[in-house]
Amino acid sequence: MARLAGVSLTTASKALNGRDRISEVTRNRVLVAARELSYAPNLVAKSLVSGRSSIIGVLLRDPMVQRFAMPIVIGAQSVLEQREFSAIIVDARGVIDRLADLAAVLRQRNVDGLLIVGDNQGKTPSIGASANIPCVYVYGPTTHSRDVVHLIDDFAGAATVVNHLVEVGRSRIAHITGPRHASAVRQRVLGLSHALEEHGLRLTGDIAYGPWSQRWAREATREILATSPELDAIVCGSDQLAAAVLEAVVVTGRKVPDDVAITGYDNWTVFAQETDPALTTIDMELERLGATAVMDLFSMIDGARVGGGTRHHEGTLVVRGSTVPGSSGPSV
Repeated sequence: MARLAGVSLTTASKALNGRDRISEVTRNRVLVAARELSYAPNLVAKSLVSGRSSIIGVLLRDPMVQRFAMPIVIGAQSVLEQREFSAIIVDARGVIDRLADLAAVLRQRNVDGLLIVGDNQGKTPSIGASANIPCVYVYGPTTHSRDVVHLIDDFAGAATVVNHLVEVGRSRIAHITGPRHASAVRQRVLGLSHALEEHGLRLTGDIAYGPWSQRWAREATREILATSPELDAIVCGSDQLAAAVLEAVVVTGRKVPDDVAITGYDNWTVFAQETDPALTTIDMELERLGATAVMDLFSMIDGARVGGGTRHHEGTLVVRGSTVPGSSGPSV
């Protein structure tokens, strides 16, 4: 294969193993030669030579967040496939104390690193020191400031929503969101408040904190409309809440978005595109989040110094009919 590609054995090996310091032209030439020869690497032999298993462990903190975790895992898997890695996925089932135990089990399986998928509602215990292998955390902060953590930038997302509403002429904006203690909720409130202040505006009425419940969101909407009938927009902490809020607004005879614009958060298709009109929302780009996190993990496995701390990833505003009449969903 190296002879067919016109390169040395060392260069062919670097190309097949995704190593840096070779040009894309050379890498592609080697890959074309490999396909022509139907080359398939012997993964067992590769593991013996490298001392690596070409397997990572994926730890899910809580099955309740699997709707968010699965896109993250899919994004990570796309990068794993490029490096001919595979994954062992385990679920702590919401029992935080199990994380360290499961990490130890995966370490015994000789995984090369761990991707820990947290919960955006609170902190995940840091297990890197006890695991003694490279660890990257995604979708949730940890208890250690030096952990490598990839998070959605909820502050920026909420600010983007407010900026959009102001651009379309809204100025009397209310907020209905999830539990007060959730870190994502707190960050979105901060982002919303900051953006309103930048525009010289104040929130209309008090923030409505509550469970991620459609029933509760309907009740909260009725209360907020009764106390602040002048409002012209409601920012919701999730698409699930926003779907119920939209329903409750329409029941009062108000039109969406003519009288009240409504926004969600998550771009959860089952809610965001099933309301009438469809919801303007923030897509958190979870697949991209997972892919970027696992790239950091590969760098750590390869011995690179990536630096600890949190990396924030901005989502994308998806504009639909709940804020702009007739809009069918282009991203902005």
